[in-house]
Amino acid sequence: MTAERVLAGLDPDQRKAVTAPAGPVCILAGAGTGKTRAITHRIAYRTLSGEISPRHVLAVTFTARAAAEMRARLTELGAGRVQARTFHAAALRQVRYFAPRLLQGRAMPELVESKARLVALAATRAGLRADRTVARDLAGELEWAKSSLVEPGEYAVAATKALREPPADVAKVAEIFAAYEELKRQQGVIDFEDLLRAAVWGIEEHPDVGEQVRSQYRHFVVDEYQDVNPLQQRLLDAWLGGRDDLTVVGDASQTIYSFTGATSSYLIDFPRQRREAVVVRLTRDYRSTPQVVGLANAVIKQARGTEAKLRLELVGQRKPGPEPDLKIFPDEPAEAAAVARRCKELLAAGTPASEIAILFRVNAQSEAYEEALAEAQVPYVVRGAERFFERTEVRQAMVALRAAVRSTPGETPLVEAVVDALAATGWSRSQPPPGGAQREQWEALAALVTLAEEYARSPVVEPIGQAGAVQRDVTLAAFTEELARRAEQQHAPTVEGVTLASLHSAKGLEWDAVFLVGLADGTLPTAYAKTPEQLEEERRLLYVGVTRAREWLWLSYGQLRGNGGRTRRPCRFLPQLTDTRHRTFEKAGAAGSQKPVNRRVVIVSCRVCGTTLLNGTDRKLGRCATCPSDLDEELFERLTAWRARTAAEQKVPAYVVFTDATIVAIAERRPTTPPELLAIAGIGPRKLGQYGEAVFALVEGAVGGA
Repeated sequence: MTAERVLAGLDPDQRKAVTAPAGPVCILAGAGTGKTRAITHRIAYRTLSGEISPRHVLAVTFTARAAAEMRARLTELGAGRVQARTFHAAALRQVRYFAPRLLQGRAMPELVESKARLVALAATRAGLRADRTVARDLAGELEWAKSSLVEPGEYAVAATKALREPPADVAKVAEIFAAYEELKRQQGVIDFEDLLRAAVWGIEEHPDVGEQVRSQYRHFVVDEYQDVNPLQQRLLDAWLGGRDDLTVVGDASQTIYSFTGATSSYLIDFPRQRREAVVVRLTRDYRSTPQVVGLANAVIKQARGTEAKLRLELVGQRKPGPEPDLKIFPDEPAEAAAVARRCKELLAAGTPASEIAILFRVNAQSEAYEEALAEAQVPYVVRGAERFFERTEVRQAMVALRAAVRSTPGETPLVEAVVDALAATGWSRSQPPPGGAQREQWEALAALVTLAEEYARSPVVEPIGQAGAVQRDVTLAAFTEELARRAEQQHAPTVEGVTLASLHSAKGLEWDAVFLVGLADGTLPTAYAKTPEQLEEERRLLYVGVTRAREWLWLSYGQLRGNGGRTRRPCRFLPQLTDTRHRTFEKAGAAGSQKPVNRRVVIVSCRVCGTTLLNGTDRKLGRCATCPSDLDEELFERLTAWRARTAAEQKVPAYVVFTDATIVAIAERRPTTPPELLAIAGIGPRKLGQYGEAVFALVEGAVGGA
């Protein structure tokens, strides 16, 4: 392999990134634009041309999988001697090498893989009883603090300023933090954040160590730079030692780990802090069809805030494919059943199961899809989480439900019996707890209650292989048997299957066919996203989900969580998809059956907040009922008077001319051209021809219209 051959097949922007001169280089790489290709070819080009030595290069990324992929590509390009590691692996290698010198003969402390045990013990010392779930949340909070370079004494102020939602009072968490640090010292162990800090300390406080490290590594490449946290940046700065041969690659629109301490600020500020930096934008998308790329652009185009400054508009390079499907269902069970049916159709048509993914906001959503796929005999694998019925809290809940069967009166309504049984485990329906792990546990048990509601509302079933519907038992005993059946069915081993994954765990992956499910406000964005920054991160999650699809993309939500409850709004981040064929499913026939209805639908977004509008009145107004009105009252009065006269002349009810909602929409939107009037839902070419001139005259200020 020669340096010139490394350049073969690169597009102009990739070539610019690869051949940029030594010094600071910032590659802004959109999803699917070949960022790994660009940075590995840059490293190979520089080493093969003799510009740099491979032994002096350190490429760092965030996952062992990404580092392994980088090493494999570099080997193929003839640059196999280059070190490509995660931040932690690189730090561990250096700390171990220099330990005899830094520790003066003492043994290097043991590295603890998980904080949970020590955190639980620290919580006990601080007077807080922390079970496994609370300990996980506390460990996550301490990881955020340590990654953000926050000390125990600074935690309370820093957490409050950062709007954190810790699993306990900030003062108590600070106390636990201090106890945790003391326990580690007593036991002679360190955690992963300590490992990075030790590497920084060794370089910054020991000139001989710093000189040796900087002599070894002179050229740095950082992948996924939008995910760097302050501690990792501190280590990178220590490695650099004021030098500037640094290449970073990232995409601010894929910043989705802020809750862990990651910040895109280093990527955003890179050109400003390094005035001589070469900035290259990669926007040619080789992963997805132009239809998927168009939707991704539409989602992120609405973004606001700091990350939006580096927003990239992707340009699809693949041949055209099908339009993304937006589907709306009566409830979540209907949505899951439809997804499972479509997965089965894709498999039958030849799509490998490993090329299909169902992505959702939180892991607790997986249960409905596990059940539906099992019922449809579609193999599946759950990525990044346990299967629903294998979760510890779900197993404990099922034990509690079985125990409650013996003590619950037979006439007790099923849902009430389930809620009471779960309350015995400490679960409360009224308010989810703070903390990610605790909240996810709460959501999992809430999913059992939703399942009970669905079970109670659908007592009529048609057993497979039997003719006619039968009435099933809706007692607690029958429900626990149903749960046991589902658990047994979903424990069937699978080797290859449809991927079930959260949006966070899907980052960096791609599939031919992707189902983005549960796209309802309250789920995506989550109800816990309150600040503008949190909401924007939720938008970026949807963007990441959309850009996982190569060819076929399905977006859906159920209007109800179960077979009842309040109707939900669609995800506010869904852009206006005009002239897209949708399939909605409506109740028909026997309970639980669904009739597909094909129709041409225009999705209308609220002109105030961007929420997708489905309610007829909201669609006419072009805004949510709760968003502020900009009604022109004088125009409204003119329109109302004109409608009354016109209806009298035509001898028809006033609403036949225009409904009240249409009159309000015209008075708010004040159309002056045919396209603007046609944009109001419910006004078509016929009414434009009948009343268009009169409406335009009224909008312009005429008293009686034309």
